[in-house]
Amino acid sequence: MRIGNASGFYGDRFGAMREMLTGGPLDVLTGDYLAELTLLILGRDRLKDPARGYAKTFLRQLEECLGLARERGVRIVANAGGLNPAGLADAVRELARRLGLGEVRVAHVEGDDLGARFPGALTANAYLGGAGIAACLEAGADVVVTGRVTDAALVTGPAAAHFGWGPTEYDKLAGAVVAGHVLECGAQATGGNYAFFAEHEKGLDALRHPGFPLAEIHEDGSSVITKHDGTGGFVDVGTVTAQLLYETQGARYLGPDVAARLDTVTLAQDGPDRVRVDGVRGEAPPPTLKAGLNRLGGFRNEVVFVLTGLDIDAKAGLVRAQLEDALDRAPARPADVRWELARTDRPDAPTEEGASALLRLVVRDADADTVGRTLSGAAIELALSGYPGFHVTAPPGKGSPYGVFEAAYVERARVDHVAVLPGGKRVTVPPGDDTRVPEDLPAPPLPAPLPPGPTRRAPLGLVAGARSGDKGGDANVGVWVRTDDAWRWLAHELTVERFRQLLPETADLTVVRHDLPNLRALNFVVEGLLGEGVAAQARFDPQAKGLGEWLRARHLDIPEVLL
Repeated sequence: MRIGNASGFYGDRFGAMREMLTGGPLDVLTGDYLAELTLLILGRDRLKDPARGYAKTFLRQLEECLGLARERGVRIVANAGGLNPAGLADAVRELARRLGLGEVRVAHVEGDDLGARFPGALTANAYLGGAGIAACLEAGADVVVTGRVTDAALVTGPAAAHFGWGPTEYDKLAGAVVAGHVLECGAQATGGNYAFFAEHEKGLDALRHPGFPLAEIHEDGSSVITKHDGTGGFVDVGTVTAQLLYETQGARYLGPDVAARLDTVTLAQDGPDRVRVDGVRGEAPPPTLKAGLNRLGGFRNEVVFVLTGLDIDAKAGLVRAQLEDALDRAPARPADVRWELARTDRPDAPTEEGASALLRLVVRDADADTVGRTLSGAAIELALSGYPGFHVTAPPGKGSPYGVFEAAYVERARVDHVAVLPGGKRVTVPPGDDTRVPEDLPAPPLPAPLPPGPTRRAPLGLVAGARSGDKGGDANVGVWVRTDDAWRWLAHELTVERFRQLLPETADLTVVRHDLPNLRALNFVVEGLLGEGVAAQARFDPQAKGLGEWLRARHLDIPEVLL
């Protein structure tokens, strides 16, 4: 069967649904709209209007494309239901009636909302698997909308329904999980955000408008990752490897359907823009389900001071001392005050912007006024009494609420996973008795190191790709190379100690390395780098999107034979 993707996040390319429906044959079209930050946004929407809480963009896309999907026999599965999948299902039915499409069989999946068990949380949602989606499709649904299911469930559900897989056919389910993980972020599998984009044989023009990916899934769980003919971008072993490493942790990719063993994945080029994914092994899922909790953490504000020309450090020191004094004299000092100086300036710069550095001040507190009027008054009063050339990128405002993400775990049997079929019948999805508590895997054997030889000081990125992302307050950086010799070097050179040396921000944090020899890859998990998650914005790059590229830009001694 052919399963495509038309959305990697809430706000992704609006026209992708039409592009995927018109670009070539599909059986199922999926859309991933949810993330930790998205659920916080939807939670605030629901506070304003209890009838909301779902991704409104999805409805607008369906207005253009629902008739087209019906004509082409493509079923649509999306987690756009967010916090209100029943409300979205009703809205889709109403849309179908308004468009005069006749009977469109709409189903939804619910039971992920755990808000009653976590008082004080704005949102609390368990990550459900694909069995509810499968039940909806087996009942003839044309459109299935869900709340918080795992991203890969959008593929495991349709695949299980199509092939009739049972809940314990773990190798097949694991293969679908891997395919789903590759598809879930849209164009990241077709060249988007790709480390080696600048040297690809198709050239930069291929990435002006990359197509979205699809998977040809086979009954045994193997798949081929590809895209519609004639669309932009490219699919090769590198792009698929990069996405496989994105936002993962250990060699076990734990989910509610299956624990997929990423250390068993094999990738092979299967022709132009085709990568075969094979050999995936699966194990029984863990006895608990992960739940994501979003809470309102308080209020934040920031101001960015522009420091131009000479004496940058002295200017930063002066304004920092002045602001700290002003905050100390205020009726209430913000609970959290953070400074960061970005030396974006260059000597003898031909433009004023090129001669300027940025000093960023971020404050947080439970009280809105403490981060609002207190900060804005203190900062603006320095306009004529601060460093020479004083100005800011924008005046500080009133302050805005921020969220805090927390992961919790609940027993599977305590979560009511329910498929609401097209006719309204409610079917409870059993939690499954076959589970396995994941234990640490032994470290795989490493290849023999490269023999000694001449080296050259150079950026790691000349030989290694990377992709990084966030998991709550943790960050991951996946690093891979393209040849066996490069793997022999990387596996021994990029230790946890070397990683910390190259990225000093991680020096005092727990860093865990996971080895994936089949992919010639290492995955580093940095615990606590992102504080309380993306919504808290505790860091310059709150989702660690650029962390891997920073690592690739760092210099170390690389064997000349690899350069």
